[in-house]
Amino acid sequence: METTAIDDQKSSRDLLDRLGDVPADRTAVLDGDRAMTFGALRDQAARTARLLAEHGAGPERVVALHLPRGADLLLSLVATLTAGAAYLPVAPKLPADRKHYLVTDAGADLVIGEPIPGTDLPCLPAAELLGTAGPCGPAFRPEEVRPDDLAYVIYTSGSTGRPKGVEITRRAASALLAELESAGIAATDGGRVGWNASPSFDASVQQWVRLCRGDTIVMIDEETRTDPELFAALVAETGLTDLDITPSHAEHLLEPLAARHRPGAPPLTLLVGGEAIGPALWERLAALAEAGVLRAVNLYGPTECTVDATAAWIAAADRPQLGTVLPGLSARLLDAGLRPVAEGEIGELYLAGVRVGRGYRRRPVLTAERFVADVSAADGSRMYRTGDRCRLLPGGRLEYLGRADGQIKLRGHRVETGEIEAALAAHPAVAEAAVALREDLGGAPGLVGYYRAAGQVTAAELRDHAAGRLASYMVPTAFVAVDRFPTTSNGKLDRAALPLPVLEPAEPEAGPAKDAPLGRIEGLIAGVWSEVLERPGITADANFFKLGGHSLLAIKLAARVRAELGVRLPVREVYQHPLLRDLAARIEALLAEAAADPQPAAV
Repeated sequence: METTAIDDQKSSRDLLDRLGDVPADRTAVLDGDRAMTFGALRDQAARTARLLAEHGAGPERVVALHLPRGADLLLSLVATLTAGAAYLPVAPKLPADRKHYLVTDAGADLVIGEPIPGTDLPCLPAAELLGTAGPCGPAFRPEEVRPDDLAYVIYTSGSTGRPKGVEITRRAASALLAELESAGIAATDGGRVGWNASPSFDASVQQWVRLCRGDTIVMIDEETRTDPELFAALVAETGLTDLDITPSHAEHLLEPLAARHRPGAPPLTLLVGGEAIGPALWERLAALAEAGVLRAVNLYGPTECTVDATAAWIAAADRPQLGTVLPGLSARLLDAGLRPVAEGEIGELYLAGVRVGRGYRRRPVLTAERFVADVSAADGSRMYRTGDRCRLLPGGRLEYLGRADGQIKLRGHRVETGEIEAALAAHPAVAEAAVALREDLGGAPGLVGYYRAAGQVTAAELRDHAAGRLASYMVPTAFVAVDRFPTTSNGKLDRAALPLPVLEPAEPEAGPAKDAPLGRIEGLIAGVWSEVLERPGITADANFFKLGGHSLLAIKLAARVRAELGVRLPVREVYQHPLLRDLAARIEALLAEAAADPQPAAV
């Protein structure tokens, strides 16, 4: 499946060269009340790059960005690339052990932001580093920046028990932007693009590269992105033209987006990716596209091939599919012997082209397993083995049919069960562990941790143990003790035969007994929790997150509270008051505030 060529002039130009062509007075970044022009961004990035270079930053060096999503992160990222170095995103909310592993494994040379616990890396606080002022002098660039120099390292879940760093070059990042333009996905001249993804998620690359063609990046803070009403208001107020989002997140946003759409207004371009789109969501997106509310494109691609590899514009006449490969890439559907399969037959998807990454940082054996010789090109180039099973439809379109291994996608994140299993097995009271994604849990699909105990251990202890080592989305929703693990006829773990967990309310956080909800509000909230989590017997001392709640269910919970009581419940309140009785008390306070002040309060 070869594709059309892309604009060689654009794809071969470094992103920063393109950034230099943008008019200085155009707005580059909007971050709440903070705005920065392209001229100011370039000047500040040049000054910061000089300081980074003085601390050793340069080609093939790695700078860890230990910063939340915001203007400072974007500015630090541009400054790092300006210095010729590569950036490594390290989310501030990650457990300390995981942060330490990321910067150590990547061989980071310095950190921008807060210090990384347990390391002695030079740390440049963002407030000091980015607070310099005055003219920057001649444009700063290192002596030599080459297209094949490293641009960034992003870590994905690892099957061997530790995350693995994917290395992507400057050439590949430049080609991504050129291909999005060539395919008509990055089409709006001077668009406003929402940065919605975590910087540790490769979808963020697709968002920030748009800056380099002159689009304005609109930073979306965590409170806004978890509140559909606030999110839709931001889209309208900032004139957002493009938004990247996962299917599970989009489900909660579509209704308020449609409600705020003005007849005759340009449709919002919705770039949907990170996990498979189900038939029901595909139909909803197609209907909104038909109504002119949005134009939606399904994007697919692994981190190892620089974010996006295929695209399918969503229309009612089609069924869920990956569409066609983006310009400049090639796709191969091969059997176990690396032979092409016929149209309509199932094969494993391999991707080839300039955007195939270098490999996994400091993992030569794993790199050799996944980045293999391109048997079709036979020119010494490599292709990436995705592990995804696909079928070729008429017209060169690809249909996704699942994984060929144990990797899963959960709420947009790529998860290797082996990494979670290794974390659980590290507990001294666990002899053996396994993890499975269950679709039949209450509320939404979730991870279940199964373990064979070697001593006394509770589910709460295992949850805390996992939370101290894994990103939050990788911590299992439920835990099940088993006497032995079921196996297939060839002796491998039979995940399909693992038992369904019995979901019981969490142990009370305080008090001698589980208390029934008291009063109208507690009773009402208990009913909403039962509906959202799909489990009965909610008590006043129950903990939303220990019952299987997560960020997307918290969004659903807030929406149901608003529908029942007419009060806006920010999702942050669910995190700050996870116990039912505490959340009910907070909602009563919000109701009292609303009654005292009839004007809608921004709480």
